[in-house]
Amino acid sequence: MKDTARLRWLWGKMKGYHLLYIAGIMMVVVFNILQLTVPFFTQHIVDTFLTGENAAQHLATEQKTFILLVLGMVGITFLRTVLVYIACMTFEHVSQMTLYRIRNELFAKIQRQDMHFYDQYRTGDLMTRLTGDLDAVRHMIAWVVRMLVECFTLITAAAVYFFYLDVKVAACLLAMAPVIFLVTLTFKKQVGPMHTTLRERLSQMNTAAQENISGNRVVKAFAREDYEIKKFNERNTAYSRANKQTVLTWLRFFPFIEICANLLPVILLVVGGLSMIDGTLTSGEYVAFSCLTWAIANPMRQLGNILNEFQRFAAASSKVMELAASEPVIVDKEAAIDHPERFHGKVEFRHVSFSYEGKKVLSDVNFTIQPGQTVAIMGETGSGKTSLIQLIPRFYDPEKGTVLVDDVDVRDLKLHQLRKNIGLATQDILLYSDTIDGNIAYGNSAMPVETVQRYARYAAASEFIEHLPQRYDTIIGERGVGLSGGQKQRISLARAMAIEPAVLILDDTTSAVDMETEKYIQEKLKNLHFPCTKLIIAQRISSTKDADQILILENGKITEMGTHKELIAKKGYYYEVVKLQNGGEDIG
Repeated sequence: MKDTARLRWLWGKMKGYHLLYIAGIMMVVVFNILQLTVPFFTQHIVDTFLTGENAAQHLATEQKTFILLVLGMVGITFLRTVLVYIACMTFEHVSQMTLYRIRNELFAKIQRQDMHFYDQYRTGDLMTRLTGDLDAVRHMIAWVVRMLVECFTLITAAAVYFFYLDVKVAACLLAMAPVIFLVTLTFKKQVGPMHTTLRERLSQMNTAAQENISGNRVVKAFAREDYEIKKFNERNTAYSRANKQTVLTWLRFFPFIEICANLLPVILLVVGGLSMIDGTLTSGEYVAFSCLTWAIANPMRQLGNILNEFQRFAAASSKVMELAASEPVIVDKEAAIDHPERFHGKVEFRHVSFSYEGKKVLSDVNFTIQPGQTVAIMGETGSGKTSLIQLIPRFYDPEKGTVLVDDVDVRDLKLHQLRKNIGLATQDILLYSDTIDGNIAYGNSAMPVETVQRYARYAAASEFIEHLPQRYDTIIGERGVGLSGGQKQRISLARAMAIEPAVLILDDTTSAVDMETEKYIQEKLKNLHFPCTKLIIAQRISSTKDADQILILENGKITEMGTHKELIAKKGYYYEVVKLQNGGEDIG
C-alpha cells in the first residue's frame, strides 16, 4: 500500500477537524519563522551596540532603540511560547477526537461482522488493532506531522535567512543536507519491513496473553503454569528481538546523522571565521549564523526519528485500514423483506448442504418444523448438529439448498428482524461481567425485573440466585467465573427465553444440570406462555423423548426421523442410545 493512500485515508478520518488542523499547522509555521527574529535582533544589537563602528556612541545615544530590540526579543519569545502551546493543544485535540472516531467505527465494524470474520481473525490481533495500532495512528496526527512541518519550516526559513546574510557560508552549511537525505532514505528502506514484523510479533504476544488469561482455569486444572510461562516467554522474546533489531537499525544510522549535525558548528567556525577575517562577514552576522545553526542541526537529528515513527504508522495503519475496509459476507439484500411482526416459527430445510473450511458438514438435509413444535436433534460429536442450527439465524449460509423461516428464505429476510425472533442458548456460554439481571435481560435492557425473575424460575435459576449476596444485582465475574457449569447454563437458558422468541434453539443447554432440575426445565419449556418453536440438541433421552419429532444426524445426513416410539421401533442409532442410557437393557 502506498503512503499517499494511507495519508488520504487518515485525512478522510479527520473530517470536521480539517480547518482546525490546518490552523495548527499554520501556527507551527509562524512559530518557526518567528525563530529567526531573535538572531535578527541579536545581529543588529551586536553590530550596532557592541562591535560596530561608533558602537559606544550608539549605545549612549540610541538607548531607546536598544531597549526596543531587547523588548522585541522578549515579546516575540513570549508570542512563540503561546503559539506553540496552542498548536500542541490543537494537534492533540484533533488526534484524540480522530482516534475516538476511528475506534468507534472499528468497534461498530467488528460488531456487524459475520462468523467468517471471527473465524479468520484472532482476538489478540483485533485487540492490538484497537489499541496499539490506533495509538500509532494518533501519534502520526499529534507528533509526526507537527515535527515534519517544524523541521521543513525551520530548515527552509534558516536557509533563506542564511543566504540573505552570506551565500558562501550558507552554501557550506547546507552542503550537509544531501548527505543526511541519503542516509535517512537508506534507513527508511531498511526499517519499513522491520516495523511490519514488529507489529506482527506484538499481535502474537497479545494473542498468547489473551488466550492464557481467558483459559486460566484450564491452565491451573492441568498444572501447566510453567508451560504457559515458557510459551509466553517465547512470544515475548520474539517481540523483544524484533524491537531491538528495529532500534539497532536506527542506532547504526544515527552516528552518521549526528556527525553531520555536529560538523555544522565546525564548518561555521572555519568558513565564518575566514569570512570575518577577510571582512565579508560582520560579528553580528556570525552570531546570527551561530544562533541559527541548531535550526539546521536539530531537524537533521529529528528526521530519523520522524521516519521511524512514520514507518510505525505505516505498519499500524495498514492493519487498521484492512479492518475498516472489511465487509461481512452475510448481509441484508437490497430488496430484503420487511417483516416487523412476530414470526410464527415455522422452520424448513430444503436440500441443504454446507461446508466449513472445505470440509463437508451437512449434505442434502431436509425436514420441516411446524410452528409450536418441539424438535430434538441427536447425533455423534461432529455429525453437524451445531452447524445445522447456526444456519437458521444466518450465522452462515448454506452452499446448496434453502433454509426457510415462515416459508421465506432466511437470505431474503432482514438479519435484525430474523435474529430478534430467535432465542439461542449455545454450548459455549458467554456471560458478561455484569449483574445477573443484566445478563438475563441482555436481549432487552428495558425488561422489567418481574420478567427477569419469571424466566429465571422457568430456567430453574431463581433458587440459587436468591442465595447470592445481592440476588439479581450480584455482579458475576468475566464469562461467569464463580458460577458452576449448571448455573451458567440456566442463566443462558433464561436469557434465551426472556426475549420470548418465535424460535428457541437450545444447544445441549441442560447437560450440566441434574436430572431433577432438567425434568423441571423440560416441564416449563412445554408450558411456555407464548407460542414458540423449539429445537433442542441433546444427548439425554430425557430431553428428547417427548419431542414432536427427533432427527438423527450421522456424518451430516439425517439417517433417522420420527417420534420416540417410531425411532425405538426402527432399532437404529436412537434405539442403541436409549438402550445404552437404560443400562443396556433391551427396550423393544
